[in-house]
Amino acid sequence: MDAIRRTCDQVDDFIGRSTFGRIFRLEGCGHEKEIKNTRFLREIRAGITTFFTMAYIISVNSTILADSGGTCVCRDPKDPTCATNTEYSLCLLGRLIKLGLKRDLITATAATAGLASFLFGFMTNLPVALAPGMGLNAYFAYQVVGFHGTGSISYGLALGAVFIEGFIFMFLALLGMRQWLVRLLPNSIKIASGCGIGLFLSLIGLSYSSGIGAITGGGKATPLDIAGCPPQYIDANSGACTSHKMENPTLWIGLFCGGILTTYLMSYKVKSAIVIGIAVVSILSWPRPTSFTYFPYTEEGTERFNFFKKVVSAHPMRSTLNVIDWNIMKAPSQFALALFTFLYVDIIDCTATLYSMARFSGVVDAKSGDFPRSTIAYCTDSIMISVGALFGVSPVTAFIESGAGIAEGGKTGLTAMTTGVCFLISLFFSPIFASIPPWATGCTLVIVGCMMMRQVTLINWRYIGDAVPAFVTLLFMPFSYSVAYGLIAGILCYITINTLTYLTRIVSFGYLIPADEDHREYWTWSPQGTLPWFIRVCQDPRGVFHHSRGDHEIREITSARSSFEGKKYAASAHEKDVEDVGAREVRIPIPRGSLDKGSQPNVTHGNSRF
Repeated sequence: MDAIRRTCDQVDDFIGRSTFGRIFRLEGCGHEKEIKNTRFLREIRAGITTFFTMAYIISVNSTILADSGGTCVCRDPKDPTCATNTEYSLCLLGRLIKLGLKRDLITATAATAGLASFLFGFMTNLPVALAPGMGLNAYFAYQVVGFHGTGSISYGLALGAVFIEGFIFMFLALLGMRQWLVRLLPNSIKIASGCGIGLFLSLIGLSYSSGIGAITGGGKATPLDIAGCPPQYIDANSGACTSHKMENPTLWIGLFCGGILTTYLMSYKVKSAIVIGIAVVSILSWPRPTSFTYFPYTEEGTERFNFFKKVVSAHPMRSTLNVIDWNIMKAPSQFALALFTFLYVDIIDCTATLYSMARFSGVVDAKSGDFPRSTIAYCTDSIMISVGALFGVSPVTAFIESGAGIAEGGKTGLTAMTTGVCFLISLFFSPIFASIPPWATGCTLVIVGCMMMRQVTLINWRYIGDAVPAFVTLLFMPFSYSVAYGLIAGILCYITINTLTYLTRIVSFGYLIPADEDHREYWTWSPQGTLPWFIRVCQDPRGVFHHSRGDHEIREITSARSSFEGKKYAASAHEKDVEDVGAREVRIPIPRGSLDKGSQPNVTHGNSRF
């Protein structure tokens, strides 16, 4: 062991002193900005850890997106979803017209995650991996395109919205507005959005289409009902179980060997707990002579089994590569709604994740509140969103699972690049990933939903004007089966409630105010932090710039600095007049004539003036 450790140290030292180590700021490279405690082999190990933590996205994302039907078109008037249509099923499998949608999406997901993570790590030197995001893929598949194409717009048109979103993101990143737009939104709504998506994912994980089949439609009497019956006992019209509830073997295999086992391993901080849970259920479901096999002796099951036997195979993207539909006028309003929702959710999700991972890595600047190469990071993410649309997948985003690699010691882009290489290697094992049954990933969706729900305690429940809009957002996402409608409902609720209380305060001359007004979250149209550069230029073209310092914001006069030079004013006389007062505004007194007329500066924060 000592010999192995010495060899590893020698390798780390050699690479650290090389040009390669200098590029990534490894310890010992001699660069002025070298990152302490960064070792080459440790970065590789961290990247592999991140891959195994988020490798589930290959099977889960392809399963969810395949439910949209892709380029397969359902033309059965008696069965609008083609749930029992043999020709449609074979289209999805690829036997009739050689599509194989899920297999294509496995390749597309792995290729997109590999390219995005590698490029992001190389361009930004941050240990953050990128892949098609959970939550947005569910919105893409089940709301925008709809199950088997029953949604408002087609698969190709939805990819067009994703493609355009990437370029809008790049435009916002270059203007500096991306992080500013996030700060503009009420905090409780932002938190509730992520939690609501978690509930939405959990609902999908409990359904038949992409989960363990624990719940289903209850018919006319109730919207939901307990399920768990074998598929032959499901009513074709209502989707409810007619009998044999909770008797489906796949339900119990997925619940205990997937959900319970994964949770047990996660309680002991096993890094690859989710992957292990999916693997155990999948391996148990592969033997054919069982009641819960994924390869039953049917035409569809035999087709799956024949592809599974290839084991090592690089499946090409036949049905998803460059199938964007540019005819926006087919459904302009629905296209605009989808584009707006993609923008809103992705801005919150990706920006918040990047900031949290950068903070976890210890690279966020305390003064500016930003991390190095942030503009490049946002632009790289934007480019990969559009590239992913060309591959046929939902928007790419930063993954919170990158924290597992950072916890293992990853601090540079080598971690993300290693994760990307692992995803690219997985391209050659698509038969394995294509043969993962939905009941193997169902509990994974529930667990991911649980992790997304952990922030619900951060919602401001003490003030009704913040709590109700957040709860409406949280409630509408799963029960309306729509991320978009949940966001819209929450925002409209927030505007309505808080506008009414504001008007009441104005009309009553400040006499009638809510009882819990002191607990209201502070919100302003001009949030704290650095404003986009073009807004700062418009506000003061003579050189007034905003800088973030802790929790308050000051305005520094740069264009007038030369006016002070040569003036014999004691610095202490000015400094004692400047007081940090939090959310108030302080005016710096400057003697008359020291500046040109109209240029007397003041330091502002918030909306108050005095």
